[in-house]
Amino acid sequence: MIAMPPKVRRMSFAVACAAALAALPAAQAGAAASPADAREHAAPGWRLTPTGTDARFRGLSAISRKGAWAAGSGGTVLRTTDGGRTWQKRSPAGAEGLEFRDVEAFDAQRAVVLAIGEGDASRVYRTSDGGRTWTLGFANDDPRAFYDCVTFFDSRHGLAVSDPVDGRFRIISTADGGRTWRVLPASGMPEALAGEAGFAASGQCLVSRGPRDVWLATGGGSRARVFHSRDRGLTWTVADTPLPSSPYQGVFAVAFRDSRHGIAVGGDYRAGQPSPAAAATTSDGGRTWRPAPRPPAEYRSGAVWPAYSGGAALAVGPTGSDYTLDGGRTWTRFDTGSFDTVDCAPGGVCWAAGEKGRAAVLTRGGTAR
Repeated sequence: MIAMPPKVRRMSFAVACAAALAALPAAQAGAAASPADAREHAAPGWRLTPTGTDARFRGLSAISRKGAWAAGSGGTVLRTTDGGRTWQKRSPAGAEGLEFRDVEAFDAQRAVVLAIGEGDASRVYRTSDGGRTWTLGFANDDPRAFYDCVTFFDSRHGLAVSDPVDGRFRIISTADGGRTWRVLPASGMPEALAGEAGFAASGQCLVSRGPRDVWLATGGGSRARVFHSRDRGLTWTVADTPLPSSPYQGVFAVAFRDSRHGIAVGGDYRAGQPSPAAAATTSDGGRTWRPAPRPPAEYRSGAVWPAYSGGAALAVGPTGSDYTLDGGRTWTRFDTGSFDTVDCAPGGVCWAAGEKGRAAVLTRGGTAR
């Protein structure tokens, strides 16, 4: 795919996302004085695109203005190529008992999906024909491993992460688009804390930006941390974040605009539990993290910060969606519907997905609940 020039990308995101978000204050203040003005200043929201399934989608990959992939419970994989008007089931054969929690798609034909679970329930499949057929690239043969997330630097090079084995997070690597995988040496990975793990909640506990940078978000231990590698997972550093951590708390998702500027979101995933201080920002590639002065009011499981969006980013969770226009320092809720994960395509269109087959496109005047 030919990359869009930065200026075009910024304009596209402004139309599809930032403009809708920036219009919210005017809409709330009643600034629109005519039907045309009302349309121009309508608040942002999610427009649901019926999927025809009740699967819970925690994996999502937006590929274009019209295209996206979603992966979820019951071995379900869906694809749309018409902006969500229709979704086609593209599940691997015999995968009904698997829990897909992440999908990384390169275009409408090529995608990689990750299934989680103990032992050989953790698997990676790939397709090159739009999901009509799939090949098994990796099946975990270590009963101690439990894979959470997968990310790709480009269409060939990618990583997946398992919860700690022998006291360190385990990383597997591919250099052929997911056809084959190998376990990377553990010597470059810092020791894990007692109880520390990744959260397979949105496919965003392991994210990459650029050709070599990758970050791993954790929780469950005494501190919520973010690991960072500058060499595609061979060596790592780790930093504490101000987010709370417990078996139910931690950093659930990270998103990076570039190699320096990032956001972290999370909290307590238990329903009805408060989640104060559940967002943080970094401007030095994750070496240090600062608490967001005004974080989302509740737990958030997914986040996205497109490289071309300036300070505009999104976060979603079971109780609603929030936006920031200042790089994660202050967040404003704009929707109360339930979503688990969010992603934006290079063309600027943003998608969200979650429980009960919910999938949606960001728009002005959205109606999802």
